[in-house]
Amino acid sequence: MASALESIVRRDRLIVATALALIAALAWIVTARLALDMRWMMLGDAGWDAGYFVAMFLMWFVMMIAMMVPSAAPAILLFAALERGARLRDTSLFAVGYLVCWAAFGLLATLGQWALNQAGQLASPMMIRAAPAVGGLLLLGAGIYQLTPWKSACLRHCRSPAAFLTAHWRPGRLGAFAMGLDHGAYCVGCWWALMALLFVVGAMNLVWVAALAAFVLVEKLLPAGVFVGRAGAVAMIAAGALLLWEMVSPVNL
Repeated sequence: MASALESIVRRDRLIVATALALIAALAWIVTARLALDMRWMMLGDAGWDAGYFVAMFLMWFVMMIAMMVPSAAPAILLFAALERGARLRDTSLFAVGYLVCWAAFGLLATLGQWALNQAGQLASPMMIRAAPAVGGLLLLGAGIYQLTPWKSACLRHCRSPAAFLTAHWRPGRLGAFAMGLDHGAYCVGCWWALMALLFVVGAMNLVWVAALAAFVLVEKLLPAGVFVGRAGAVAMIAAGALLLWEMVSPVNL
């Protein structure tokens, strides 16, 4: 009986791991296709209508899936191992709850893109890159947030899936979905400011998208992740201050 149960657990973990790898790979393929062929962005030249807004939201959401699913895999796989009944169903609900939080971020990012576009603060609408003043403020804000107690609290939950699941365990389908929402909320709370930097480097800049995703993986999964995050904060603050200084220095006035 014990051997059969272990076999089922291993099978389910393999299924979940394979599904996560396929989802992340597909999201990266779509993100890369969108970044390398941006003719679809010209649809916005005629103005933002409902169809274009939905397209932008889907672009942001798919990009968040590509960037965040790999770092969420340990928590999802651990949930699959701990869940005793209907593992695949409840694990799917846990993952869906997690992604709902990043869909909410994607919606806010789309609204932010629309607002910047309306205010004429997108230096490159095609690349979705903000004007230097906005970019400098975003860099400063992201760097400062990296050093706040809120960031540290969220990071503790994200870096310790076992402790998170132990503290937040709820039974049943609704419990699985609610735990996914909780974990997703902590992760959004941890990296929303970092994701906002896509407006600085260009949301369609595939190299920077991959670099930010790698930063998240390092900060979340590696033992030195906390120190890497703080070093990144210093770099963000310095880059933001430099960008703003260059705008107001007498040489540029």
